[in-house]
Amino acid sequence: MRSNVSSMRKCAEFRPNPSRSCFSNCRTLGFPTTSGNAKWMLHILYIRLVLTRMYSRERGQRMHSEHESVEHCSAKPGLRYSVSDWDTSNKQISDTAEHRRHMSHMTRQEGRALRNETTSKTNWDKSDSSRRLSDRIWDISRWRETLESCIQEVEKEMDALTLGKEETERALTATAVPLEVTVECLTLREGRRGNELVSDPVEAQLKKEVEMIDGAQRVLQQRIDKAFEQLCLLQVSRQQLTHDLQNKIEAQDIDLSCLSITVTSPKTSLKPNPLRIPIGSTTPQQWEQFSQYNVARAQEEMQASLQLREDMSVTRAQLQNELDAQRIATVFAIRKRTHHLEQAHDETQWQMKSSQDEISDMERDIRSLEDDLQAKMAPLKLVHTRLENRTKRPGVDLCRDEVQYGLVDEANQLEATILALKQKLAQAQYALQALQLHQAHMGEDLSRKKDALSLEQRSLETRNRLASAAFTDVSSGAVVPLTISSGRHNLELA
Repeated sequence: MRSNVSSMRKCAEFRPNPSRSCFSNCRTLGFPTTSGNAKWMLHILYIRLVLTRMYSRERGQRMHSEHESVEHCSAKPGLRYSVSDWDTSNKQISDTAEHRRHMSHMTRQEGRALRNETTSKTNWDKSDSSRRLSDRIWDISRWRETLESCIQEVEKEMDALTLGKEETERALTATAVPLEVTVECLTLREGRRGNELVSDPVEAQLKKEVEMIDGAQRVLQQRIDKAFEQLCLLQVSRQQLTHDLQNKIEAQDIDLSCLSITVTSPKTSLKPNPLRIPIGSTTPQQWEQFSQYNVARAQEEMQASLQLREDMSVTRAQLQNELDAQRIATVFAIRKRTHHLEQAHDETQWQMKSSQDEISDMERDIRSLEDDLQAKMAPLKLVHTRLENRTKRPGVDLCRDEVQYGLVDEANQLEATILALKQKLAQAQYALQALQLHQAHMGEDLSRKKDALSLEQRSLETRNRLASAAFTDVSSGAVVPLTISSGRHNLELA
């Protein structure tokens, strides 16, 4: 099949010689002429090829002659118009100009009328918007005064409830300071990080102390909890009123600013989509109902607070011995844990110092390896240059003599040496990285141990406050309230 394809390509590219015979031309194409069938087939192919080339030549000459005749006939004279057509065109231009002037005049008149109408409408709308802004500012001012008055009443009730609560807290005065100190120690120890955050005997003793104080305070705390809850509710009501008041103050400032803006103010500008309805928009009825609900809720809470102050009573409990024993056990556990932390801290410091010395030695060795590796580059360049220069020897002088073999051996040896140095340098750098990484881990661990040790020391300093607490002050009437006398600040349930 490949031979047939190649024969066809030869036929397509072959130009027959009329002076030669058919079989000579076939031999030129490379066809065999021994077989009878092959002779007839080649003869037919040759005749067909000659006819195809003659047809192509005649067709090209015919197309060229037709193209010349078309170009000769295309030169025609231009189109002419009559005088009547010319007059009609001129009249049409004049009529169109008069019509355009008339339409322009009508448009100008309508524009003037529209300007007058829109100017009047714009001035009226601006005046009406200013009037509505003034009315809205007056409504906000009225509700602002109502909210301010209600907030003052809530604050007065909170102060009165706090004073009534302090009478019940007298029985808890002796346990208030231990509970505060114990909770503070637990909170401080929660600041430990990583593997230093362990459940140790110190935490167990502190939690046990909290449970003891909670058990003793449970009965007394029932009334105090109600007072706390009511103070929290009053505070929530006050915060809601304050939030509503702040919103109204801000809205009033915005409306006043809008009222003061005029068409000549430099603050005016076009805004993207000013007609949109903002998310969270309310109706005037919803706006007024929201403030009414806040005021009504605050009044209900104040009534409940008044009833609670009338129902509060006083109960006393003595826990001096139990608290003293538990305090001693907790302090012992803290001191023991502090001693263990100091030992671990010192051990980590020694390990870090030893690792740092090893890192310094490794860095010096790495620098030596790098210097040695750099020093091997000059001999390698020399041998490469000699080898390259010797390749330029002419003729038979370009022989592989002893010098050539020696230079090749020297180059291979230098490359092997450099490779070994690079491998050893990589190993040294990897070892240095491992040392530095572990050094960083030890640094983090040391930092965590320092923090834990600092927290234990702070816990001991906090526990020193219990030594100065006098439990006999309960009988003498000394009071350490659980909260600040003003219930408006720092309300925290025990």
